Amino acid sequence: MLVLRRGSTLCRSSNQNTSCLKKLISFQPRTSSTASAAINQSVPFKPSRAVGVWLAGCSGMVAGAVLLGGITRLTESGLSMVNWTLIKEMKPPTNQLEWEAEFDNYKKSPEFAAIHSDFTLTDFKRIFYMEWGHRMWGRCIGLFYFIPLGYFLARRRIAKIDYKRHAAFSFLLLVQGGYGWYMVKSGLKAPEKSTDIPRVSQYRLAGHLGLAFILYSGFLWSAMTNLKRDLLFEPHQNLRKLRIMAHISKSMVFFTAMSGAFVAGLDAGLIYNSFPKMGTFWIPPEILQFEPKWKNFFENSTTVQFDHRVLGISTLALITSTWTISRFTTLPRRARLAANCLMGMALLQVHLGITTLKNYVPIPLASMHQCGSLVALSFSLWLCHELRTIKKVVKIIKK
Repeated sequence: MLVLRRGSTLCRSSNQNTSCLKKLISFQPRTSSTASAAINQSVPFKPSRAVGVWLAGCSGMVAGAVLLGGITRLTESGLSMVNWTLIKEMKPPTNQLEWEAEFDNYKKSPEFAAIHSDFTLTDFKRIFYMEWGHRMWGRCIGLFYFIPLGYFLARRRIAKIDYKRHAAFSFLLLVQGGYGWYMVKSGLKAPEKSTDIPRVSQYRLAGHLGLAFILYSGFLWSAMTNLKRDLLFEPHQNLRKLRIMAHISKSMVFFTAMSGAFVAGLDAGLIYNSFPKMGTFWIPPEILQFEPKWKNFFENSTTVQFDHRVLGISTLALITSTWTISRFTTLPRRARLAANCLMGMALLQVHLGITTLKNYVPIPLASMHQCGSLVALSFSLWLCHELRTIKKVVKIIKK
C-alpha cells in the first residue's frame, strides 16, 4: 500500500519505494523511466480543512433545500406565494390585515379556484409558511456561501486553481434563485385546458432540481478534495474498467433523479400503483398516445412513470455490476467502503420507490425516496473521487 500525503514530500511503502512506484506505473504505458525521482517531489495542491468543512456545510444546506422543496411540492404549497421580491418577502405577514391581504392575492391564482377554494386563512398560513421557509432557506445558502467565500479569498485560503470553480458556484447560486421564481410563475397561469390542474411546468421543475443536484455535487466534490489528507491506493488491472463503470453509474443516478422530477411534476406516481406490472400490462397501451411521439416522454404521465421504472432498475443493475467489479479489484479501504455503501443505497432506493408507489405516494415515503436519490448520488461521487485519486497521483508522479 502506497501512502502519499498531500502538501508534503512523504511517499512511503512497505517495500522498496522504487519497486512500489514501478508497480503503480506498470499500468501507465507512457510513464517516464525516471519515475523514481518523482517520489521526492511534493504534491502541489495543499488542501485546507476549514475550506473543506465549509464546502461540506454548503452541500448539506443544498441537500436540505432539496428536502424542503420536495415536501413543498408534495404538500402543494409551492404556489402559495404569488409574488417574488428579494428583500421584502423575507418578512412574513405579522398581523391580521397583512395576512388577509396575502390571502386575497392567493385567491386570484388558478390553484385556489381549482383545488383550494375551500381553504380558510388558517389553511393558507400552513402552506404559506412551507413555501416561505423554502425560499428563506435558499437565501441562507447564499449567505452561508458568499460570506465565508469573501473571508477565505481575503486570507488566501483558496487555491488559485479553484477560482474558476467558485466562480461557477457563485453563478449557479444566483441563477438558481431566479430560476425558482421562473418555475413558480409557470404555475400561476391558468392551464390551457379547463380540465387540467394548475401546476408548475414539469420541465422547469426538472431544471430547478437539476441545478440543485449540480450545486450539491460540486460542493461535495470540492469538500472531499479539501478534506482528504492521504491518498491511499494499490493499482490493479481492473481499475480502468471500474472507474468507467463508476462514472456511468453516477450519471445514471443523476438522470434517474431527473426523471423523478417529471414524475413529481405530473403526479405520475398516482397511476398504476402496482409493481412489477403496470396494472395488468408490462407495457401500457397508452404509452405513445401523444403526438408528436417525443412529447410522451415528458408529458404523458404513463410514459413518464414507465421511464422512471426502467431507469431505476437499469441504474440498480449498473451499480450492481460496478460493485461486482470492485470485488475483484484491489482497492483501499475507503474506496471499497464507498462501493459497498453505493450498492446498499441502490437496493434501499429501489425498495423505497416501489413502496412509495404501492402506497399511493404518502408524503413521508415520497420525501425519503427523494432524499435517497441524493444519498445515492453522494455515494457515487465518493466512489468516483476515491478512484480519481489513483489517476491524479500517477499524473503528479509522472511530472
